[in-house]
Amino acid sequence: MIVSANEVKTKGVSFLGKLLKEADELIINVRGKNKYVVLDIERYEAFRRQELDLAHMKAMQDIEEGRYQEQTAKEHVKELLNAL
Repeated sequence: MIVSANEVKTKGVSFLGKLLKEADELIINVRGKNKYVVLDIERYEAFRRQELDLAHMKAMQDIEEGRYQEQTAKEHVKELLNAL
């Protein structure tokens, strides 16, 4: 469901809560462009868990396929500073 930023401004946050009872997510449209997504906290936390699970799976795959390097914390910090 798409709502305008002006509606949110005039009707307040409780307006979003009412709409979220009817829709899984809300898109806030600002000056004709979809700009923000609003989710209830349970749905956000589920997305976040999935995102972290996927990152973990990718990291484990990198390790299994040898795409990593071993270095000390000092070496790593030096590498990061050199990249800047």
